[in-house]
Amino acid sequence: MKKIIAFAGSDSKTSINKQLVTYASKLTNGFEVEILDLNDYPLPTYSVNIEKESGFPENVKLFLEKLKTADAFIISLAEHNNAYTAVFKSLMDWLSRIELNFFFNKPLLLMSTSPGARAAISSFSMGEERFPRHSAEIVSTFNLPSFNDNFKDEKIIDHTLNEELKQAVDKLTSVLNK
Repeated sequence: MKKIIAFAGSDSKTSINKQLVTYASKLTNGFEVEILDLNDYPLPTYSVNIEKESGFPENVKLFLEKLKTADAFIISLAEHNNAYTAVFKSLMDWLSRIELNFFFNKPLLLMSTSPGARAAISSFSMGEERFPRHSAEIVSTFNLPSFNDNFKDEKIIDHTLNEELKQAVDKLTSVLNK
């Protein structure tokens, strides 16, 4: 069975992006999905000094090993001050020091959400531009605006937005079924 690794680019214990990733994962039908939580992989902020003095943290090695097991990814990016969260940026910095192409040319569904109408579009755009440099094959995308208005009871309640997400998930899974 093909495996999808899913996670949110956030360490919030109530992450709305993790809620979105979890819901999208349920739409994959017929695939093994492992949802990762960045809280399970605490890391120091990337620093060349730490790398030189202590090497690579064990948790970044463990996270990289998880990425290697995937056939595809579902990632939803949170946004702080019009950018990725610091914890996610630091994770990418650590990963890229070990393996520049840490997405391993695997298909990815890239998403974002926020409480606002822009749906974390700034961090999403950063990911859309940067992830291919780390060998991600972004095959579909989805942005959920106004999370608190459009997501209730662990699902998207707006019919049109829900259909858009289903189509984005179907694009990802159709690539995996080839």
